[in-house]
Amino acid sequence: MKTDNANKGLSFFALLALVVGSMIGGGVFSLPQNIAAAAAAGPIIIGWAITGTGMICLALVYQFLSLRKPNLDNGIYAYARAGFGSYMGFNSAWGYWLSALIGNVGYLVLLFSTLGKFFPIFQGGNTIPAVLCASILLWLTHALILRGVQTAALVNAITTVAKVVPLVTFIVIVAVGFRYDLFVHDFWGQESGLGSVMEQSKAMMMVTVWVFIGIEGASIYSQRARRRSDVGKATVVGFVFMLAILIAVNLLSLGIMERAELAQLPDASMGDVLSEVVGPWGSWFISAAVVISLMGAVLAWILLCGETMQVPGSDGTMPSFFGRLNDRGAPSRALWVTNIVTQVCLLLTYFSSDVYLSLATLAAALILVPYLLSALYALLVTLRGEGYAPEEHRARWRDAAIAAVATGYGIWLVYAAGTQNLLLAALLYLPGLGVYLWAKKESHARPYLAWFEYIILIVLVIGAVLGVIGIASGSIALTP
Repeated sequence: MKTDNANKGLSFFALLALVVGSMIGGGVFSLPQNIAAAAAAGPIIIGWAITGTGMICLALVYQFLSLRKPNLDNGIYAYARAGFGSYMGFNSAWGYWLSALIGNVGYLVLLFSTLGKFFPIFQGGNTIPAVLCASILLWLTHALILRGVQTAALVNAITTVAKVVPLVTFIVIVAVGFRYDLFVHDFWGQESGLGSVMEQSKAMMMVTVWVFIGIEGASIYSQRARRRSDVGKATVVGFVFMLAILIAVNLLSLGIMERAELAQLPDASMGDVLSEVVGPWGSWFISAAVVISLMGAVLAWILLCGETMQVPGSDGTMPSFFGRLNDRGAPSRALWVTNIVTQVCLLLTYFSSDVYLSLATLAAALILVPYLLSALYALLVTLRGEGYAPEEHRARWRDAAIAAVATGYGIWLVYAAGTQNLLLAALLYLPGLGVYLWAKKESHARPYLAWFEYIILIVLVIGAVLGVIGIASGSIALTP
């Protein structure tokens, strides 16, 4: 008997919780320190203006594509495949999967680093007890998702509400203690030697990429939505809400402590900022919020990892192994592979230093290509007029302008990522070729690569080789 998707699919609020829950991880709680280390108040405001414009256009891209291309599920992958061929579609899914997986490892490290404030054996987040307990949490989450995506989505919605409450509390309290004289001190960062306004804005914008990852969460679950129109609405509403939260957290913190002091704070710096206003309990309050938030983020991102591999596995772009669902509709094979790789990465963190920031930076660099490909595809769709009726010319050109801004922003982010991060990303993208060829061989497709896809492959090979040379020579560091 056919299941009625209108009754069984994810509701608007479930999709909204996936967007907000994916975006609220550890990044927002470390935002005061991360951005203060990169820029002063003036360049930060400029950076937020550019970031806000670029990201709202990207959110709108996912909104109108969900309506104009309703047959394309798992947007971040499907849009790249529809616009630029099977291999680019694969790379978009592969890069997104790696970004989400690496980001999840970072979340687990930050989670136990935060618990280290209460229990010293976890200090740093990558001690033996921390790695052991993080592994237990990883596999408990895995077991929950195997019980079904609907169950996991409900738990995610509950944890999302628990994440939002402390953020709003922080904003209200810090707004009361805000000091304008601190905020405007060395407004352009010239006394601190932070570099030009453009350099500072560029540096802080790469931090914002990390905190905005998850904006595409609803589009990933488009095939499971109760109503297709809810996908775009959840994306835009979730983004606008989170943009307001992030700007408030960042700018209000600059009116509580001097920028140089903020820059020296440890991870989860919101707690130290709140303590300046209310005393020691502020740090404990935010630490508890971070723990809840990160547990929810781990759930949301493991969900996204599984879905990102399952959809390409069901249409032949990934090996069919990844496309199989269990009897509860969960992408079980994709989840097992995801979490085994996550477990290996988690074990490797024991041998590293500055783990969280390193993982966050690399995860942000990996996701830039999928974002850029989504924007470029939207631009192609609008210029060709696909999905638009003749009388919708105004809507078409409005959407074209939005897609053009999102594309320009995507190109800027790739430039802002820097050579080092791009070469490391190429090094991680290249091994995906083996998985892609596995899928092509399985489906008896010939040729395996089109002529223009060989050009893409050559670029990846060159980037990966340069990355290996850079690591071997010490010119590329794996930690900041």
